[in-house]
Amino acid sequence: MPPSKLKDFSPARAARVCDHPDCAAEGGFRAPKSPDNLNTHYWFCLDHVRVYNATWDYFEGMSQSEIERFQRSAVTWHRPTWPFTGVSRGDGARQFAPRRDFFAGFRDDIGILWGDGADGANDDDGTRKRTMPAERCALAELNLDSDADLQQIKDRYKELVKKFHPDANGGSRQAEEKLKVVNRAYGYLLSSGYV
Repeated sequence: MPPSKLKDFSPARAARVCDHPDCAAEGGFRAPKSPDNLNTHYWFCLDHVRVYNATWDYFEGMSQSEIERFQRSAVTWHRPTWPFTGVSRGDGARQFAPRRDFFAGFRDDIGILWGDGADGANDDDGTRKRTMPAERCALAELNLDSDADLQQIKDRYKELVKKFHPDANGGSRQAEEKLKVVNRAYGYLLSSGYV
């Protein structure tokens, strides 16, 4: 502080007085004046700032749709966002397909994810069923093609369990590890909704 200002400085002048009417206590706690002007503040004592905060409503005067729009915008910190793909779907809603939810917004021009070269059998309605890479790996562990149905999977599983069970192999660790792989593959195919 420059010396010219020091002569006018006194500790009594530095303390703020509470902005609440009829209160002479020190105003050591700030509170915004309005939701539209969050950078200007009232200065209250502890008792009055508690009362002010208890009655504060940021959304006062907003309609329900304005509140919902604000809350949706708050998810991205009120920053602009764009769709993940440039492809417009007309209705603006993301279309989800079974077993492809994560990849629904990706373009797959060369068929890596589920394009024309993807393995798959026909569904009941005649359309080609998409087989994801993890499903193909699980089917390969069971020595099955991608057109295997539920009964074929169950039959192959029973066959491999009998073949690799440790009791049938004299406690072989190698057979036990292979059985674990078969169990994982079978469990995955059942839980993924492949069949």
